[in-house]
Amino acid sequence: MSKPILPVITGPTASGKTIVAAHVASTLNGEVISADSRQVYRGMDLGTGKDLDDFIVDGKQVPYHLIDIAEPGYEYNVYEYQQDFSRAFADIAGRKKQAVLCGGTGLYVEAAIKGYRMKKVPEDPVLRAKLSQLPMETLTAMLSKLRPPHNITDTGDRKRLIRAIEIAVYENEHMHEVQNYPVFLPVVFAIAYPRNVIRERITRRLEQRLAEGMIDEVKKLLSSGIKPEQLSFYGLEYRYLTQYVNGQISYSEMFNALNTAIHQFAKRQMTWFRRMEKKGTKIHWIEGKLSLEEKVDIILHFKSLAKK
Repeated sequence: MSKPILPVITGPTASGKTIVAAHVASTLNGEVISADSRQVYRGMDLGTGKDLDDFIVDGKQVPYHLIDIAEPGYEYNVYEYQQDFSRAFADIAGRKKQAVLCGGTGLYVEAAIKGYRMKKVPEDPVLRAKLSQLPMETLTAMLSKLRPPHNITDTGDRKRLIRAIEIAVYENEHMHEVQNYPVFLPVVFAIAYPRNVIRERITRRLEQRLAEGMIDEVKKLLSSGIKPEQLSFYGLEYRYLTQYVNGQISYSEMFNALNTAIHQFAKRQMTWFRRMEKKGTKIHWIEGKLSLEEKVDIILHFKSLAKK
């Protein structure tokens, strides 16, 4: 039997991936699997840009997977994501539905479509001994270099921070060593805008999310018992909003710093996608200026593209 084909829709933050994926899935009577490292957490909606309303197409709910599956504070990682993705894909395929993968976390997208055979990360006593001698600021900087900012989900606790570095180092060294070839053929699409346009979209989206209550979301998470230093590790929005809520910076300082940081993050995402191309992943780039209908129509030809 021939392998099923998996359309993959990715791109930088604020590029409109979710609504496109939802319409593609709706047209195909399919279901969306998320590839976002932070949208797995419950109660973290506006800060992670879940855009759940986009899953309503023509008044009907498009089923989605791997969103809201973990509690804030839990250290969800790429190994667990790969296992969860495999189960979700098998479930969808088993019901004769079309799976559509959508998300901007490049590490998660690669873990899904490349079929890297991953395993739980063993303890590294030598590395731990070296890390134990370093100050928290140095450890935090090390982790931010090892993982994209939106993947950091660790607390200010030294033991957990060292474990996070241990996991990141192992993943970077071993993830690409052995492949367990996937049971599907991925066809990857990425939505891209000129840099000045994506910057404008990011700023407008940030303004909208703040107006919709992103600050209140942070206050609610803090009141639930999550420590400020812990919440700040969940990515750019939570880091700067926590500082604002705690009176460390002004509203304008928060907005300007966060806006700039998200722009920089989007640039790093594009660098990741270009690196994927250099490693052999064929990406079909879709111009962001096209209408929703045009984007969906391009992606609906994924079966013919899989043969090329």
